[in-house]
Amino acid sequence: MTHINPAAPVLVTGASGYIAGWIVKYLLEAGRTVHATVRDPSKKSAVAHLEAIAAKAPGKLKLFRADLLAQGSFDEATQGCELVIHTASPFIIKGFTDAYEALVRPAVEGTRNVLESVNKSASVKRVVLTSSVASIFGDNCDAKGGVLTEKDWNTTSSVNHQPYSFSKVEAEKEAWRMHAAQASKRWDLVCVNPSLVMGPSLTKQTQSTSISTMLDLGRGKMKTGVPKLEFGLVDVRDVAKAHILAGDSPDAQGRYIISEASYSLLEMANLLRQDFSQYPLPSTTVPKGVVWLLGPILSGVSRDFVAKNVGHSISLDNTRSRSQLKLKYLPMQQTLSEMFTQLVDDGLIKRR
Repeated sequence: MTHINPAAPVLVTGASGYIAGWIVKYLLEAGRTVHATVRDPSKKSAVAHLEAIAAKAPGKLKLFRADLLAQGSFDEATQGCELVIHTASPFIIKGFTDAYEALVRPAVEGTRNVLESVNKSASVKRVVLTSSVASIFGDNCDAKGGVLTEKDWNTTSSVNHQPYSFSKVEAEKEAWRMHAAQASKRWDLVCVNPSLVMGPSLTKQTQSTSISTMLDLGRGKMKTGVPKLEFGLVDVRDVAKAHILAGDSPDAQGRYIISEASYSLLEMANLLRQDFSQYPLPSTTVPKGVVWLLGPILSGVSRDFVAKNVGHSISLDNTRSRSQLKLKYLPMQQTLSEMFTQLVDDGLIKRR
């Protein structure tokens, strides 16, 4: 059992990120001291929302400069912390030319650099790593119609196929390797494995696959129909709470799938339609053969991706998160509605 002193500072890496922002918010509101690492603390657009939260919260925010690929850059921020929450990792799905340099190397080396700083700091008792269900499975067909659990590992992704998923696999494996290699066994490791994260952002600076999916739905890009494509979905606020629960729960151990349930693109559109019927949301699915034929041309997805994901259902077992972490999930209609409203308010989807 690992007991974390709530008076000790908590390190949150990649603090300007989508998930990390909510983690920092909840910690500050609970009166805790947060050591928050960002690439450039002087870049106000990246940290203004964190400083605004800190100004209203009883907790204390300390910003630190750190670079995933710079050895030793997390040393100072780690000092005095009993809990380290490592969220920093690249999250880009397309638009790069070298998948290894864009995704895999920073994810793995970043994890290694953070954990090397942990090894140097005598105070750290627990590390919570933001992993992903992408380290549990690569393509929907991997589920083979069954239910995926924390015992499963993604063995099908590579630097050439689903490189983002591969980066999450390699980073999590590196964390478990370094955890096993420590001579003192001073700190333990808990991994949080969320599915596709949805919900409101604390900053307009956020860019993610979840936001691009919502923009495609809301702007009418998919109004003629959507592929029969399923995702595990979860609210960003639940993911943030899961990290804190995984850090503070004395008995937390291993991996935790964090996913409310699975939804197809059409089911997502139908949930949104209850509050946003005036928007050009899709109301039908497109046959897989048409998606396979036109997908590479219209949306840039490969036919290999279509074959392995479209039409394959996905089911993720969240029992451990509910029973051990006592996590209560927000309903996905609320999540999607609040996210869509924010995108309209921010002008990213034209108001109707």
